[in-house]
Amino acid sequence: MIEVRACLDCNKPLKGRADKKFCDDYCRNNYNNTQKSKGSHSAYVRSITNTLLKNRKILEEMLPAEKQTINFPQDKLIQRGFVFKYYTHSYTNKNKEVYYFCFDYGYRLLENNWYMIVRRKEE
Repeated sequence: MIEVRACLDCNKPLKGRADKKFCDDYCRNNYNNTQKSKGSHSAYVRSITNTLLKNRKILEEMLPAEKQTINFPQDKLIQRGFVFKYYTHSYTNKNKEVYYFCFDYGYRLLENNWYMIVRRKEE
């Protein structure tokens, strides 16, 4: 007896390879997007992840590749959409200075609402 397989998204009969799960790319994408949207925290988590990635991009754009650090006023960061309350981790150096990181780019508060932007050193 031949087993009739069905598309995981639209339930139409599948033809072709034995391991095929979807009729086409539309069904595959629709199914995966539906799976990702399930759960009460997914929109919240996605929003924070997007903010962290945006913060990282802003820091990367402000720190030229040839420099290790650069200083910027807080208002310039805010104008670009930087959100200070979200960061991936913090680091406190031996001088008790706290750096906040968005993945591999970080910042530290200086005097008069200026921030030092740094890039994580390769290990």
